[in-house]
Amino acid sequence: MTTNPKGNSTMTPEATLARVREYMVGPSRFMTLLSCFELGLVDTLRENPGMTAAKLGDAAGAKPDAVEQLLHLLVKEGFVAYDEGSGGYSLDALAGVAKADLQRALTYMNMIKVVALRQLFYLTESARTGTLVGLKELYGAEGTLYGAVAEHKDLRESWATLMDSVTARIDPWFFGNIDIPSGAQVLDLAGNTGLGAIHTYQLKASPGLRVTTFDLPEKEAECLRNFRAHGVAEHCSFIGGDVFDGVPKGFDVVLVKHFLDMFDKDDVFKILKGVNRSLEVGGQVNIMVPVYPENIADSDNYNVDFFPAFFIGCTMGQGGPQKLSTYRSWLEECGFRVTKAVAKDPADIPPDVIPVPAVLCATKVA
Repeated sequence: MTTNPKGNSTMTPEATLARVREYMVGPSRFMTLLSCFELGLVDTLRENPGMTAAKLGDAAGAKPDAVEQLLHLLVKEGFVAYDEGSGGYSLDALAGVAKADLQRALTYMNMIKVVALRQLFYLTESARTGTLVGLKELYGAEGTLYGAVAEHKDLRESWATLMDSVTARIDPWFFGNIDIPSGAQVLDLAGNTGLGAIHTYQLKASPGLRVTTFDLPEKEAECLRNFRAHGVAEHCSFIGGDVFDGVPKGFDVVLVKHFLDMFDKDDVFKILKGVNRSLEVGGQVNIMVPVYPENIADSDNYNVDFFPAFFIGCTMGQGGPQKLSTYRSWLEECGFRVTKAVAKDPADIPPDVIPVPAVLCATKVA
């Protein structure tokens, strides 16, 4: 028998087909669970345990038969309990999950439904063409998701809500792992509407520290509003431009967060070489990216399960994370010396959260 990278015997044909079946039912399981939340069944049972399908149907505005059918899966999974005698339902495992934790998971699920589920119907065509076929078919939009969110409220609300939540949760860890010299001039590359710059100043404040968001010109007005709202307008500014046209000079530190993984290797090299040209020797770049495990067969890392389809089919038509060792190698090829490369311990990440992020710190060499 041959072995897979994890050193186990390969699956039998029967076991392989059974594993394939898990993929067959994946989309229907996802939507059944999400629908039970969207119909309010989980919240209703939290407040009124023991309700029958008929009463739940009245509360949800749905047929009792449909409610019963949908709840079968939640009973099977142990999320909900069913009493044969009374015909009543109550929360089982879900009762022990804090509302805030459930909301975090639901924010991911809503983004997957709105941004990913429909577009992934066209994943094969997107992979062949390197374009977002689903985005064009569904919204008539050319280009990437990041352009479409400005024009389409449903995409923007679903995607931006999750992204702001992710940024707020992960930035303290990122800034705890990097050094920003006192009084440094910092550039937040592709910093969107300024949240990263705000966090930079709040978490790394020092006399003379100034943080500049660099992104497309249409982001400026919202970015400056955010600076004023957070009381950092005197310390933060905005420069409009496209990273592929050049990176502004005059900065000591460049931050590159949630960005490199959006591109294939050729474009990643263009970005890193652009950053290298913008810095003086000794200038620093600090990068945050989701990463794949060094052993790609590690089943505890769900980045592989999610991101290839998400980037190729839903956001960019290209891109996807790499291994930490790959990013280290790419930085060195682009003229940097890596001083730190660390992935977040999966044990410190909420179990419902998909990305496993990493930080890489590097210095421009002569």
